[in-house]
Amino acid sequence: MRTLLVEDDPLIGEAICQTLRDAGYAVDWTTDGRQAATALFAQRYEAVLLDLGLPGKDGLEVLREARRQGNAVPVLVITARSAVEDRIAGLDLGADDYLVKPFHVGELLARLRALTRRQGQEVSSILRNGALSLDQASHEVWYQGIQRQLSAREFALLREFMLRPGVILSRNALEERIYGWNEEVESNAVEFLLHGVRKKLDASVIKNIRGVGWMVPKAE
Repeated sequence: MRTLLVEDDPLIGEAICQTLRDAGYAVDWTTDGRQAATALFAQRYEAVLLDLGLPGKDGLEVLREARRQGNAVPVLVITARSAVEDRIAGLDLGADDYLVKPFHVGELLARLRALTRRQGQEVSSILRNGALSLDQASHEVWYQGIQRQLSAREFALLREFMLRPGVILSRNALEERIYGWNEEVESNAVEFLLHGVRKKLDASVIKNIRGVGWMVPKAE
C-alpha cells in the first residue's frame, strides 16, 4: 500500500517511516511542501500523512491544491497545531482525519487503516476470500483454519491481492505498491516474495496469469 509521508522533522519522519514499513506499507517521504505537491501530481497513493508547518509550501496549501486537481486520496493531517481553528481549516479543505502530535504510533496506524477502509467501503480490518483471511490490524494470516506466519513484505504483497481479489496485478503494479522511493528493488524481488507466500500458504492461493501477472482468484 503506497503511502506519502510529508514531515519536515527528521526524527519524527524516520520514526513514522520505520513504523509504516514494519506494518507492511511502502513509504515515500518528503520534507518540503513543494516536493509533496509534485509527488501527489506524479504518483498515485492510497493515503497521505500530511504535516502542516512545512518549508516551501504550507501543508494546508498542499491539501488545497490536491483537492482542486481532483485528487481524492485519503489525507490524515498530523501536526502540532492543536487549535480548533486549524482543525476546522484542514477538514474544510478536504482532510479526512486529524491527529495532533505527540501521538501513539498504534493510533496512527489505526486511523490510517480506518481511512483506507472507508475509501474501499470496507467495515472491518479483516479481509476474507474463501479459506483465506488477513487481519490488517494484527497482521495475522489464516488459511484453511490455520494461522500462517508471513514477513512484513510478504504480508504487504498478499494484502494487495486481498484488497482486490480476481484482479490481475503485474510486476510493475506490485512494485509500485510495496516499495518506496529509496528502496532498491531486485529484478526478481516480486517473484521471490510470491514464492515465499505460496510456500507458506499453498501454491493455488496466488494464480499466475502467464505473461500478464498474478491474482488471488475471487472465491464464489
